[in-house]
Amino acid sequence: MKRDGGRRLDTLEYKEAGVIGVFQSFALIAGLSRDGICMATGLVRGLDNEDAARFAFLLATPPILAAGLYKIPDLTGPLGAGIRGDAIIAAIAAAITAVFTVHFLMRYFKTRTLTPFGIYCIVFGTAMVIYNL
Repeated sequence: MKRDGGRRLDTLEYKEAGVIGVFQSFALIAGLSRDGICMATGLVRGLDNEDAARFAFLLATPPILAAGLYKIPDLTGPLGAGIRGDAIIAAIAAAITAVFTVHFLMRYFKTRTLTPFGIYCIVFGTAMVIYNL
């Protein structure tokens, strides 16, 4: 137990971690955030904001890696002709941005809540539902 009353990430049981992992699949619904779903489910399981965010970011690694590996044949084949250099520069820029963003968010969640993120998800999700109608 942490000073703020939240559970530590290392107390999460495999079954609970699996439930959080399954809940990330709800992000396939337009407008739902994968990170937001994972963080909310972590909070329901008693994790504090910081550990819920840390676990959500850790869960992002396998799907992102798989998506990148899945696209390598396209990039190295005829579909990648003329864009390989641009794709490498974009990948490097995305990696650098991700490192800084995750660092900022981890500091943010040490002292703040997910409320602004939740409001954003509701507003954006509603907009996407309206757009898709």
